[in-house]
Amino acid sequence: MPISDAARTLRPRRSNLAVPGSSTKMITKAKGLPADQVFLDIEDAVAPLAKPEARRNIVAALTEGGWGEKVRTVRVNDWTTQWTYTDVVEVVSGAGADLDCIMLPKVQSADQVVALDLLLTQIEKSEGLEVGRIGIEAQIENARGLIAVDAIAAASPRVETIIFGPADFMASINMKSLVVGEQPPGYDVGDAYHYILMRILMAARANDQQAIDGPYLQIRDVEGFTRVARRSAALGLDGKWVLHPGQIDAANEVFSPRQEDYDHAENILDAYEWYTSEAGGKRGAAMLGDEMIDEASRKMALVIAGKGRAAGMQRSDRWTPPQD
Repeated sequence: MPISDAARTLRPRRSNLAVPGSSTKMITKAKGLPADQVFLDIEDAVAPLAKPEARRNIVAALTEGGWGEKVRTVRVNDWTTQWTYTDVVEVVSGAGADLDCIMLPKVQSADQVVALDLLLTQIEKSEGLEVGRIGIEAQIENARGLIAVDAIAAASPRVETIIFGPADFMASINMKSLVVGEQPPGYDVGDAYHYILMRILMAARANDQQAIDGPYLQIRDVEGFTRVARRSAALGLDGKWVLHPGQIDAANEVFSPRQEDYDHAENILDAYEWYTSEAGGKRGAAMLGDEMIDEASRKMALVIAGKGRAAGMQRSDRWTPPQD
């Protein structure tokens, strides 16, 4: 039986490191880096003539292990190319037991997700793998994909994340590339992406999925990366691509709760559970210090606590029930 939605656990994806499948040196290095997720690329980062070798490199690297707790993902080529089928069959047949997700780029319709789901199911059955365990990450990179993003997110229970691909998206809608110094007076370059990111976020959240921002291309500008990542985190996204090891720590920090926020969220959950119990007086609203907490407070705290737990954070403060 396919794995159920409830069986899927929240995988941390604060930092999503892109690694070309054609470079064994970079793949080996990635194993020791503190990124939450590594995606081994067979698409844009790999030249057409190098794709067969990249598939073999990826299978070998996955089956060799050494990835720790990282989410192991492979980005295949999109369905408009001649490579998608071979990418999926060779990688999943060779390393399906050591693979967490397949990333599908340039998704334009729900049918493309369904097609990948069906192909994965057939391979899993033929290889004796657990059916439905391998997730799908859908990358939105053009206008058609954004218009269809709600259907894409709902197309398969395998879908775990919806990802924004800014470079191809800008090209698809003829958006001018705006950088600092070229912006019109009073214009914030972040405004250009606000609608896109919110559409992706709403589709993801409506289906209990994660939303991931795409790359920041100025790989040595950590300050700029951090600024853009903070914008995405403020909107509610779960993580961002990193193209260079120097961006990893910044992503992990930006998309993790502050320690005091994490502690407070856990304390809200503990206090609310106690106050709504028989021992706590069966109260639906109560005071935690100077703050009133209720069911809405619990829901907000669950989000922050969930992100902190996924990031491996430990509590430094713990609430205790009042003594009579």
